[in-house]
Amino acid sequence: MLKVGITGGIGSGKSTVSKIFELLGVPVYYADDRAKDILIRDHALAEEVKKHFGEEVYDANGALNRKHLGNIVFNDKTKLDILNSLVHPATIRDSENWALQQQTPYVLKEAALLFETESFHYLDKIIGVYAPQPLRVHRVMKRDNITRNEVLARIHKQIDERIKMRLCDYVIHNDEQQLVIPQVLELHQQLLKMANEQ
Repeated sequence: MLKVGITGGIGSGKSTVSKIFELLGVPVYYADDRAKDILIRDHALAEEVKKHFGEEVYDANGALNRKHLGNIVFNDKTKLDILNSLVHPATIRDSENWALQQQTPYVLKEAALLFETESFHYLDKIIGVYAPQPLRVHRVMKRDNITRNEVLARIHKQIDERIKMRLCDYVIHNDEQQLVIPQVLELHQQLLKMANEQ
């Protein structure tokens, strides 16, 4: 089975593009969503997170207080690095186990930090989803109801978008200038062909 990553900066439209692949029958592993689940399900990981970030990152029912944790890590690179060092290995293990359970020619792993976490090493190909920064900022402000400065702070925690796109094997342009669906359909056919030739 071909394992394909899909990445891009915050607000680039990774999830939108991934949903189109899902409509074509391609299973998608959403790393951020699964990581949030792992942070609750994996009790040893939850204890480590509490040890580093305080008991109040979980409520009385064991649910993760993402906003509180986000406020801590997005304002402190050292704390973000600690959180990533705890969560990313667990997510990589989970995604590998998930991929083994799929029965399709290829699968997708959607993650913003494929290169930053080194998880791209576990994948055969990488798709980048590109959108210009002003458009990404506008989308995230609207989606998350946060300020421009808060969006920019998150953007600056990621690899420069131009560098990230150069590291990818394929790039889908989600810039509201080009149609996304035809780009996905063409790439889907290429990936099916490649998977069948393996």
